[in-house]
Amino acid sequence: MTTPTSQRPPGRKPRQLSGRPGLYTSYAQHLRLLNTRPKLVAVGAIVLLALAMPWLVQDRTLSLLALACAASIGAIGLNIVTGYAGQVSLGHAFFLAIGAYTAAALSGDPDGRTIGFGVTNVLVWLLAAGLVAAVFGVLVAPLATRLRGLYLAIVTLGLVFIGEHVFKEWRDLTGGAGVGRPGPVPELFGVTLNKSGDVLTSDQKLYLLMLVCLVVLGILARNLARSKVGRAFAAIRDRDIAASVIGVNLARYKMIAFAVSSFYAGCAGALLYTITGFIEPTSFNLLLSVQYIAMVLIGGVATISGSIMGAFFITLLPALTRELPTVAPFISSDASAPLNVFQVETVLYGLLIIGFLIFEPRGLYGIWTRIRNYWKAWPFSY
Repeated sequence: MTTPTSQRPPGRKPRQLSGRPGLYTSYAQHLRLLNTRPKLVAVGAIVLLALAMPWLVQDRTLSLLALACAASIGAIGLNIVTGYAGQVSLGHAFFLAIGAYTAAALSGDPDGRTIGFGVTNVLVWLLAAGLVAAVFGVLVAPLATRLRGLYLAIVTLGLVFIGEHVFKEWRDLTGGAGVGRPGPVPELFGVTLNKSGDVLTSDQKLYLLMLVCLVVLGILARNLARSKVGRAFAAIRDRDIAASVIGVNLARYKMIAFAVSSFYAGCAGALLYTITGFIEPTSFNLLLSVQYIAMVLIGGVATISGSIMGAFFITLLPALTRELPTVAPFISSDASAPLNVFQVETVLYGLLIIGFLIFEPRGLYGIWTRIRNYWKAWPFSY
């Protein structure tokens, strides 16, 4: 309960009723990043737990979590263009490849068999990977002003096949199909992050790097979503003709959406292959784009938190499916077998997308929202 505006002394903030969950008392509070005390406490606890992970779990698990953090950045980028701006894109694998090869070329050995410039500073090649991918996103953006829906999805899908062919044939950059090249070399303030030291192992260093990048880019994306640009994205997504009538510049904001999304994809591609340490050109295929679509749909469309949830879910899923041969002997771990775990993973992606679209369109974030609202209103949960 709050004091009516007419009876409130000037300069006094609205008083919240004690003992109740943090509720919005003003529009300004609603737009704030962490607008309630429970949300602030929960986010703080999650960040502290994430920072403590290097000393709580084994390096093998830590490597998976680092991959999930890097994949989350790519999922956030796809959610910006598809979830917030409503521009369906199936070409995310292409932009991931642009970022990965830009970073690898900049940080690679100048005397190696592939292109390399020896710039190993993480801040340099990570920013360059995002910017180069953003340039390609700007080049694709004009198509989005002329196409939409299924037509735009097919055009972006074409980028995947074009990119896959170019990367296979450009051996000086990629090493060629079946050969590949080393991933980006991470070095920060004179410390090589992919080599174990006296205090931290390589997996711990890389995990902390991925976590910091995810937190920074996640906050930037959340601020973008609640800004004037984010509201323009939502207007275009809901009804682009009506948005144009009220003064939203469709060409400009669609270009911004593709540029920002591509920037995030480029950064994610560079970081992902820093962890794996190896880049193979055939890995940037349609299945990779489908995996990121699955992250967005399963996590929650048009939510930053949902993107992170979906990325962690899809990244950690193979760790469970690889254990299937122990409980189901008819499923083989050999890729050449008629029924193997890799085929099961592909089928699961499709089934999960269909299942969430039918039964929970808001994804994992929608499930969390329903649980949160239930307890927030308890005991009046109806």
